[in-house]
Amino acid sequence: MRYVSTRDSSGGPGLPFCDILLAGLAPDGGLYLPQSYPQVDAATLASWRTLLREAGYAALAAEVLGLYIDDIPSADLRGICDRAYTAEKFGAAEVVSLSDLGEGVLLGHLSNGPTAAFKDMAMQVLGELFEYELERRDETLTILGATSGDTGSAAEYAMLGKDRLKVFMLTPAGRMSPFQQAQMFSLDDPGVVNIAVDGVFDDCQDLVKAVNADLTFKARHRLGAVNSINWARLLAQVVYYIALWLHATADDDDRVTFAVPSGNFGNICAGHIAREMGLPIDTLLLATNENNVLAEFFATGVYRVRGRSETHETSSPSMDISKASNFERFVFDLLGRDAASVRDLFAHQLPMVAEFDLSRTDAFAGLRARFGFVAGSSTHADRIATIAAEHARSGIVIDPHTADAVGVARRLGASEAIARPIIALETALPVKFSATITEALGADVPRPERFAGIEDLPRQVVDLPNDAAALKDLIAAG
Repeated sequence: MRYVSTRDSSGGPGLPFCDILLAGLAPDGGLYLPQSYPQVDAATLASWRTLLREAGYAALAAEVLGLYIDDIPSADLRGICDRAYTAEKFGAAEVVSLSDLGEGVLLGHLSNGPTAAFKDMAMQVLGELFEYELERRDETLTILGATSGDTGSAAEYAMLGKDRLKVFMLTPAGRMSPFQQAQMFSLDDPGVVNIAVDGVFDDCQDLVKAVNADLTFKARHRLGAVNSINWARLLAQVVYYIALWLHATADDDDRVTFAVPSGNFGNICAGHIAREMGLPIDTLLLATNENNVLAEFFATGVYRVRGRSETHETSSPSMDISKASNFERFVFDLLGRDAASVRDLFAHQLPMVAEFDLSRTDAFAGLRARFGFVAGSSTHADRIATIAAEHARSGIVIDPHTADAVGVARRLGASEAIARPIIALETALPVKFSATITEALGADVPRPERFAGIEDLPRQVVDLPNDAAALKDLIAAG
């Protein structure tokens, strides 16, 4: 298995997994993808159904990851997954589960990890992969990342205690919930540097890419990535699509739909990859909030990124994104893996005019039939109504991002010819968004003991202007 950049049209041999694990972003600014997706058939799915039932989530993860990773011995890969996915970390041996929300909609529980967000599902294994490979090479790595909410805390908790790693994590100043800020900024560890940037998430993401584009600086300081620009992070997310499908189905050709809240296109890109592998996914329902860049593309074929002034601050803040990094991976597949065209769109057109238009292409015309995407968006009023309605219907409280997915699933599921059940992917536990939950229900949800008083702890955070040179100086200073 070898990996290529979405912008590399050279036809070269590609790189092995462990090289791209540590590299993050490709040198040409593109994102790594496997040269082809492994295919799974009904017999494989049947064997995985037995494996999940008898050996658990970690065993399934090792099997799925093993399709893409051939430079780590299988026994070592199984050990990595066993350490990542424990009942102690995820609250139960099954790691992921389903609840019935009624009327053909299921809730995929993904947020029982250390930081109460679905990002733990990938970060825990990513931390183990980093530690394994750095130990094998006797090297260190500096993680440079950006977060709109949950990636940062999940990454930092996954990297704690790993002395070959240091984390610099950018956040948009004042744009996360108080709980999300406290989870990150309360960490007092020399290996973690939290940075509040004067800007929105897209500014943070652009800073990460700008620093990575300086290849000399990147090599000198051994920079890597934990954002979903890192292929390993995306690969780990493919596993829970398979596990939830196995939980939701009885036969190996049963088709389901996934409803996915999406800002940076990472979570739903993992679903796209699972579908490309042959997992029987009928439809991928993409849900955005008021920052509806992605929904607009799937409706019109026009991808138009927004500036800071057009990026809304919403009650589902982890999706307050107007430039979706992982979207480049999907466009690469959409355009038949034409790297030259992708390079023109993302390296030239977007930086110059902030948009591109595929509406008149054959690829866009066949998008729904070929790739199964349908998109919708929701507002704050929609989220409040959905949280209240779902609680009244089932007694289950969902967070505002999950409410975006559930609301879009109920609305589009009633009008689109899509398969059921619809599995809405949970983003985080509702305790992380107290103000919105209280507005919807008139009361907050109980807080787990491990999070008691977290907002009152001292804050460890560095304020930084939206400036790549300033960020480099901070990294260089250690």
